[in-house]
Amino acid sequence: MVAALRTRDEYGPWRNIPAAAARALRPRIDAIAAEMVETIRTEVNGYRVAPNSDVGRDVFTAVRRAVAQFVALIDDPVGPSPEDIEFFRHLGRAEYRNGRDLDDLQAAYRIGARVAFRRYAQIAQAAALPMTTVLTISDAVLVHIDHLANESAKGYAEAKARGVDDPAQRRRALAERLVRRNPPETGPSTADLAARAHWPLPQRVACLVVDDPGGGRFRFADDVLQVERNGELTAIVPEAGVRAACSLLTGARAAVGPVLPIAETWLSRYCARLALRALPRSARVIDADEHLLDLFLLAGEPLGVLLARRGVDRLADLGAGKAARLEETFHALLTSWGRSAPEIATELGIHPQTARYRLRQLDDVFGERLADPDFRFEAETVLRLRALRREP
Repeated sequence: MVAALRTRDEYGPWRNIPAAAARALRPRIDAIAAEMVETIRTEVNGYRVAPNSDVGRDVFTAVRRAVAQFVALIDDPVGPSPEDIEFFRHLGRAEYRNGRDLDDLQAAYRIGARVAFRRYAQIAQAAALPMTTVLTISDAVLVHIDHLANESAKGYAEAKARGVDDPAQRRRALAERLVRRNPPETGPSTADLAARAHWPLPQRVACLVVDDPGGGRFRFADDVLQVERNGELTAIVPEAGVRAACSLLTGARAAVGPVLPIAETWLSRYCARLALRALPRSARVIDADEHLLDLFLLAGEPLGVLLARRGVDRLADLGAGKAARLEETFHALLTSWGRSAPEIATELGIHPQTARYRLRQLDDVFGERLADPDFRFEAETVLRLRALRREP
């Protein structure tokens, strides 16, 4: 149950902040939240994660909600909604579920308050609001951060009271730790979490990732850890059980990452998720280990576009039809061992004289660069990436 809302008097500072402050702050909520998140990521070890990771997205969502709540209280200073109270209690429960103490979350609150007040004050001054308003905003920030931290502490205590003897919770906490690239330096170690979960740490594991798992319809072996987020299931499977686990996923949209040491569980999951997003849909579980080069290229696709601009795209000046034929020939040239016209003609199914003509055209376009190993590597990379993008 969510506790009753606090009294109006406890939110007194907001009643003395003019509505003009809310109008000045509201269009800048996302920018303020982004700056707060970046500072938190820099200064709090437990949150030094990529912005597009699960934890990174969760941090931004929480920070943005806190900023939006602060602005909303200026318009209606009667305290947070039950939904907001539940949200920040959930953050505390999540810290417990992930096997962490509250130190990092409390540090994030303090750092966020510092950045928030600095930005709020700058915006208020730019809006020509009086200094008394800036001082009142300072008081409100302190009250706000104290309330948020208290709600999270209550959520943490609730989860701890309920979860001491919850084996499923201990396994989820271990799974969350294993799939993080940079696990927190504070709190229990991976070995401690594994001991609490009664899960013997294997030497090597692979991650299975299932898109839209359908409410747990897969029944894995007892030694498989599972964590589900945002409609995606990750199963951490000891090496000996990988084949059996994959056999359960017939008909599912799924991928399996490489078998790697336990400390690189995150990397196996990263490969599986990338394969699931980037490779054509398959009738079977996609084995990311069979496509590592393709995944490497697809992960760096924006850079491949830049490489194309300074090399292969020069063919586009010749017109679409001719460019396509020469690109095909160029790829055959780069992947042919002897690089002779007859060999290329055989590969493409064209007359050797046609192959010689196309090779002369390539020489006209690229000249001496055709003999440059770096250019040839760049060009082959671009052409392979384009071929991958055409496959689906």
